[in-house]
Amino acid sequence: MAEPKNKYDRQLRIWGEQGQAALEKASICLLNCGPTGSETLKNLVLGGVGSITVIDGSKVEQGDLGNNFMVDVSCVGQSKAKCVCTFLQELNDAVKAKFIEEYPKALIDSNPSFFSQFTLVVATQLAEDSMVKLDKICREAKVLLIFARSYGLTGFVRISVKEHAVIESKPDHFLEDLRLNNPWPELERFAESIDLNVSDPVAHKHTPYVVILVKMAEEWAKAHGGALPSTRDEKKEFKELLKAGMVAMDEDNYTEATEASFKVFAPRGISTDLQKIIHDGCSEVESNSSDFWVMVAALKEFIANEGGGEVPLEGSIPDMTSSTELYVNLQKIYQEKAEVDFLAIQQRVKNILKRIGRDPDSISKAMIKSFCKNARKLKVCRYRLLEDEFNNPAVSELQKYLTDEEYGVAMGFYILLRAVDRFAANYNSFPGQFEGEMDEDISRLKTTVVGLLTDLGCNGATVTEDLISEMCRFGASELHAVAAFIGGIASQEVIKLITKQFVPMVGTFIFNGIDQRSQLLAL
Repeated sequence: MAEPKNKYDRQLRIWGEQGQAALEKASICLLNCGPTGSETLKNLVLGGVGSITVIDGSKVEQGDLGNNFMVDVSCVGQSKAKCVCTFLQELNDAVKAKFIEEYPKALIDSNPSFFSQFTLVVATQLAEDSMVKLDKICREAKVLLIFARSYGLTGFVRISVKEHAVIESKPDHFLEDLRLNNPWPELERFAESIDLNVSDPVAHKHTPYVVILVKMAEEWAKAHGGALPSTRDEKKEFKELLKAGMVAMDEDNYTEATEASFKVFAPRGISTDLQKIIHDGCSEVESNSSDFWVMVAALKEFIANEGGGEVPLEGSIPDMTSSTELYVNLQKIYQEKAEVDFLAIQQRVKNILKRIGRDPDSISKAMIKSFCKNARKLKVCRYRLLEDEFNNPAVSELQKYLTDEEYGVAMGFYILLRAVDRFAANYNSFPGQFEGEMDEDISRLKTTVVGLLTDLGCNGATVTEDLISEMCRFGASELHAVAAFIGGIASQEVIKLITKQFVPMVGTFIFNGIDQRSQLLAL
């Protein structure tokens, strides 16, 4: 294992051995290996994904040499899938790579069951009708799916799965779980055993701020009918009490207590986001429920019983000014509480599994531990069926985006990326693809856009003529710089889905290369 750990050292620091193991087990299917698809897969191959299958029926042409860095002059006239697959294999010989010389559209139409063998499908440069068909196929087979497309100076990325649950969401900023506003008995007793008015100046300046805040919050609550500071004036008064407890100017522990006092003011109990999850219909589990929802059901029971309205304690504490003895004892109290909570959740998981007719030990201890540690940060992402988005759009959202100064261009590109497929279906070419037809194509695309907007229920809405002209000027080209950017975004989302870490995008990601902006449309 030494060589792989060195090889993937940087990414192991981000998603850990469990995330890397998930990547190494994953099988990825790429549809179309032009610049966008090749760049997406390159990032995944370098990251150590288990296996790749490249699907493309085209041959390498002279024009491919200028935008696809995974083919060279010797490849001209050969299978594009074979050439790209060979190049990608050279990047990481630990990845199993194979190719199939077939056009994705034909494969989607003729052999839908083919896709069920994969963990995830990356579908690039597909027309709208093929996207809709593939979406249904992958959902039925429970295969993860990501669409990506670059088109001139624009492009999009969209995830399509029925549901994606994330345990390790890893938010950038999250309040530490110290329970300063709701201490359990062992923490209360530990705090009570320490005298804040100790005469020894060394001991006074090495009392952990957690103890200071627990004791001060308890004193405040006793004097205010059990309530903690809530108004601006009360919070200010509480901070002044903390400052008054200092006996010397260099007492960092009291400074830390003052700076962390907002943790006392935080509301008790669970967040509204977590409330939605535990009250989701899926938390009423049955035999075919996922492990995630079984653990959510156990969490719901725990909160109502042992937890007293709280989730399992995470069990870690930050660094703070403290004597070694007090810090170690405090750390032990948090760890022991976390272990007790974990055992309670584990038992409830076992009971639920037994109740629904499954093996009580089918969910690993490591998985339940991770769930307990991250219980406050759980996320559930759900995605509309592509056909629903296209045929039953949220008209109010579309109209809002079209008229919004901030999102107008991104929404314009979203409409145009759909309109060019209609254009191609009607005229057997993309707008601006052939020289000498630019003016006519601009007029045709404008008519196509008006028709699309009418079908979407946005009568009278428009896309600016400048954008329409730009779209024709793009001529369906795949520019390497744009393809590399879109491929980077797509591969990033693939890793989120496979490792089940971090929160994937919900909505359609639009890149606006004209203004160098990226925006997410929730449609």
